[in-house]
Amino acid sequence: MEEVELANFSSHTEKGLHTPPAGSTDTTDLSDAHNDSHQLPPMDGGLDAWLFLAACFVMEALVWGFAFTYGVFQEYYSALPEFENSGNVAVVGTCAMGIMYLDLPIVFAAYRQWPKYQRLGCGVGVILMCLALGLSSFSTNVTHLIITQGIFYAIGGSIAYSPCILLMEDWFNKRKGLAFGVMWAGTGLGGVILPIVMEHLLDKYGFRTTLRAFAVALFLLTAPLVYFVKPRVPIAKNHASPPPPDLRFIMTSTFALFELCNTIEALGFFLPSLYLPTYAGMLGASSNLQALTVILFNVASVVGCVLMGAIIDKLDVTVCIVVSTIGSTLGVFLIWGFSMSLSPLFIFSIVYGLFAGSYTSTWPGIMRDVVRKKASAESSMVFACLAAGRGIGNIISGPLSEALVKGLPWEGQAGFGYGSGYGSLIIFTGVTGVVGGGSYVARCLKWI
Repeated sequence: MEEVELANFSSHTEKGLHTPPAGSTDTTDLSDAHNDSHQLPPMDGGLDAWLFLAACFVMEALVWGFAFTYGVFQEYYSALPEFENSGNVAVVGTCAMGIMYLDLPIVFAAYRQWPKYQRLGCGVGVILMCLALGLSSFSTNVTHLIITQGIFYAIGGSIAYSPCILLMEDWFNKRKGLAFGVMWAGTGLGGVILPIVMEHLLDKYGFRTTLRAFAVALFLLTAPLVYFVKPRVPIAKNHASPPPPDLRFIMTSTFALFELCNTIEALGFFLPSLYLPTYAGMLGASSNLQALTVILFNVASVVGCVLMGAIIDKLDVTVCIVVSTIGSTLGVFLIWGFSMSLSPLFIFSIVYGLFAGSYTSTWPGIMRDVVRKKASAESSMVFACLAAGRGIGNIISGPLSEALVKGLPWEGQAGFGYGSGYGSLIIFTGVTGVVGGGSYVARCLKWI
């Protein structure tokens, strides 16, 4: 195997057999696992593996799809009297997405220590998300929205979603990149369907009824999935807690450079999905066409994630990253920057979703490279740290974006989209995208 694989956060062989944790002298578990190994579902295929992946895909579509749909809510909230005078409406969306990234190291560490509670935790997370949305429907100011639809939803989402990530390596090895890509494509699919649904419900019933209805639908659709989010290798009843994770990989130049680029890319990545509906409205688009910008972005992200997941198992990760970088930054500077009508803006939504939306599908390649350089690293913790870096970028991008568009800088002082008042936002998104591809240069210089 090219990298260290962990299932249920106890060490196992490539066939999925349990071996005693460090410091344990118990040989019973190993013998039982060996005797029952022929009964284990296969990796990289088979009904159980595909049902697990399907459950992860739908969970991803609902949990993250709703968070990525916040651009529609932001446009709606900004027009309501109780929220319109606040400058922090965008913070709700960045909290929802950012915290789900940022708290993954903590959630992963907890599941690593007590793996038998993964399925229970998944169910608890689903309930917490639904409660958060229900409470959000009673909000009377933006602070209430931040706490409920932002923070509490994010905590519940990460608790529910983390087992999907942690158990992926238990079910997929040779097709790991493809499996992650398919799962992450769920975000795009959710982002295609949910904006249409939310736009319709918001216009017809208002945000209070919309949030309550989605809370009920979320529970009905995700609760049954908890059954399929399970380990391939059963956890022994007398499972011993593993030693603390080795985080020394954080100090390696390989991880540090990948993480730096990953975090900077995240500073700008989320801004188009938040501001495209508003930008389209400035161009005179109806509410349906404003939502279409987010829909096209997410449709393209589905394709981008699957394609990137397929090639990341075969190509060097920095080559994949530079492909994502070139496509997304050219789209920002040459298409969005010159968009003064809806047609090129729709084209930009597709291009940006296809290339920028696939960036996280390169993470399995980063995990592979880090584990190669530091054999003691656990790929799941590498993933958690990459997610935390993305969360940092996401949370900072919320208030930063408010500052970038405050007073509509450069309005009338530059041409095309750069003089629309959103020029600084466009430039910032493009520059952070360029820096996000810096790992390719680092590879050429043999720094990683």
